[in-house]
Amino acid sequence: MAETLTFLFGMLHVCLSLWVTVHILLTKRDTASATGWIGFCWVMPYLGSVLYLCLGINRVRRRAQKLREDVDPEETAFLAKWSHDAADSFMYPLVRMLDELTGLPLLKGNRVECLHNGDHAYPRMLESIGQAQRSILLCSYIFRCDRIGQQFVAALVEARKRGVEVRVLVDGVGSGYLYSPIIQTLRQQGIRCARFMHSLWPWRMPFVNLRDHRKILVVDGHVGFMGGLNIGDENMLSQPSSGRRIPVADTHFRLEGPVVQQLSEVFVRDWGFTTGETLDGDCYFPPPVSAGTIPARVVTSGPDTDIEQIEYTILQAVILARSHVCFMTPYFIPDNRFATELGLAALRGVTVDILVPRRSNHPVTDYARDACLRELVQAGCRVWLGDPPFNHSKLMTVDQAWSFVGSANLDRRSLRLNFECNLTLHDQQTAAHLEEFIRAKCHHRLDLAEIDTWSLPVRLRNAACRLFLPYL
Repeated sequence: MAETLTFLFGMLHVCLSLWVTVHILLTKRDTASATGWIGFCWVMPYLGSVLYLCLGINRVRRRAQKLREDVDPEETAFLAKWSHDAADSFMYPLVRMLDELTGLPLLKGNRVECLHNGDHAYPRMLESIGQAQRSILLCSYIFRCDRIGQQFVAALVEARKRGVEVRVLVDGVGSGYLYSPIIQTLRQQGIRCARFMHSLWPWRMPFVNLRDHRKILVVDGHVGFMGGLNIGDENMLSQPSSGRRIPVADTHFRLEGPVVQQLSEVFVRDWGFTTGETLDGDCYFPPPVSAGTIPARVVTSGPDTDIEQIEYTILQAVILARSHVCFMTPYFIPDNRFATELGLAALRGVTVDILVPRRSNHPVTDYARDACLRELVQAGCRVWLGDPPFNHSKLMTVDQAWSFVGSANLDRRSLRLNFECNLTLHDQQTAAHLEEFIRAKCHHRLDLAEIDTWSLPVRLRNAACRLFLPYL
C-alpha cells in the first residue's frame, strides 16, 4: 500500500512539473525567470507547482487599447504637430515610437501644475472634488481611513449628495488585503467602490504579485490629478503622522486640457475590468477644452500588455539624451538591460544623475538597490543619496526639455508587474522646475571609495536581497 501511494504521489509530482514546464516554455519571455521556475517546480515537489500557480501565472489578458475607437473630428485639433524648431525636437523619434506603442496621441493644449507633498496636493484635490458637478473618478494604491482619508470620504459623500457620479477604485493589497477599512467606510456611506484584483481564494491569487499602483483623480472629465501621491496622513509633512508611519514626501500633478481624457480612459478600463461596469458618455468624457500650451501624453504599463511601455519610454529617452538625464525615484533596482543603458549613456558623455533616498520605508529594497550601484558608479553615473524625509517622488527629465512623471518606480515590480500610469511632458519650464527640485536634494554623492568601505557581511546581505528582485 505504501509503495503504491509513493508511486502515485511521484507520478502526480511528475505530471504537475511537466504541466508547469510546458506552460512556462509557452508563456514566459524572460529566460532567467523561466529557468528559475522550472527548476523550482522540479526540485520542490508540489510546493513549487503550487507557488507557480499562485504567483507565476499572469491571468490578466486585457488588450491595451483605447475605449473609444471613433475619434471626434474636433479632438484632432489637439494633436500636437511636431516642429523641428522645437526645443525638444531631438525627442521626435520617441514621439513617433509612442504613437505606435501606446495607440494614444500626443495632445497639445494642456496646463500642468506641480504639487509637492500632501500639504499642497490634498487641498487642491479636495477643492476639485468640492466643485464637481457631474463625475469623480478616484484610484489610489493606498487609501487610508485616517484623518486625511476621512476628509476625502466626506468630500466624496457631499459630491454624491449633489448628484455627482462617484467611483473609487483601490488596490486589493495596498489598501488592505484581509480587511480594508476605507472600502468598508465608503460602502457604508453609499459610495460606489471596488478593490482591484482582490480575492481570498488560493486559486485566484494574482493579487499577490499584480497590483494597481496608479494614483488618478479625474473630476468632470476636465481636471485631473496624477503622480506618486497616495492618500494618508504620512504625506502631510507639516503635521505629525499618526501611528508609527514615517513621513513621506511626494510629488503630484494637476492637469487641465485634452490629456485628462486619457487619464479617464485608464481609470474606466481598470474599473470595467474590476466591476464589469462600463462608464461612458459626456458625464465622463466631455468634449475636450484647451487649457494651456503643453503637449502631453499618458503612458501606461502592466502585465496586460505585451510590451513594457513605461520601461521602453525611459530607455528610448536615455538613448536620445544629448547632455543630461536626471532621475528621482524612491526604489531603484535596475535589471541588467536598464543598468547597461544608463552606463552606456554615461560613457558617451551624458551626465546621468540618479537620486535615491539614503533609506526608504522598505529596508530590503534598499539592500537590493545597494547591490546594483557599483557598476553604475564605475560607468560614470552620479548616484546621490537623499536625506530624510523619505521622498516617494518618481521624476525623470532629459536635457531640461522633456519630463516623464507618474507612479512608476525604477524597479522590476513597477516596470513589469504593477499597473502604472505615467505622463510625458514636452515643456521646458516644467523640466527646468523638476530638475532644479531634484538638484536641490542632491547633497551626498556616493563614490567607489565609500562603496569599498561596506563590509563583507553587508555586501553579502545586499547581494542576497537582490536575488528577490522580481518580487520587491
